Amino acid sequence: MPEHISLPALREAAASCHGCPLWRTGTQTVFGEGPAKAHLMLVGEQPGDQEDKTGRPFVGPAGRLLDDILEEVGIPRTDVYVTNVVKHFKWQPRGNRRIHSKPNAREMTACKPWLSAELEVVKPQMVVCLGASAAQWLLGKEFRVTKQRGKVIKGTPYAPWVMATYHPSAVLRMPDEESRHKARDTLVADFRIVAHQLDEA
Repeated sequence: MPEHISLPALREAAASCHGCPLWRTGTQTVFGEGPAKAHLMLVGEQPGDQEDKTGRPFVGPAGRLLDDILEEVGIPRTDVYVTNVVKHFKWQPRGNRRIHSKPNAREMTACKPWLSAELEVVKPQMVVCLGASAAQWLLGKEFRVTKQRGKVIKGTPYAPWVMATYHPSAVLRMPDEESRHKARDTLVADFRIVAHQLDEA
């Protein structure tokens, strides 16, 4: 950790993090991005293939879907801080493709100080966990996105309000167009709750 904590200092320090073996296979650290005093922080599990290559979070297909949904509910992406629990892409080869692999507890624990520092600096009014890994990391292993998504949890150590919903990549993985459309509608509905909550701030 840098002596003086700020987002630029954290980003620079994280670039040389060797806290777990993922730095050996990831192209680079993918640190969070957005305003230092954003009211809304979105937390995903880990960067994907395109994020790993560019060094920026949520710029791949899931990120583009997220942008569309934020625009639809009236939340400017430029006002949002986006990050992941794990800062390196964990993957397995499949032919000439790199396929996402779920981070284990050790890898997530190694990255915890970075996420904790981001929360400390940004001090968001609301945190939205995207997907089960992020939700369980912040809200406990018993948390189930399938049952508890869309519910605003108040008075957490991380922010006055925390909510969990599906990761946009889950929408993209749906097996058919009808399922994708339904999952997208669910995600939009959850983000309308987020927009309403922030309007109440």
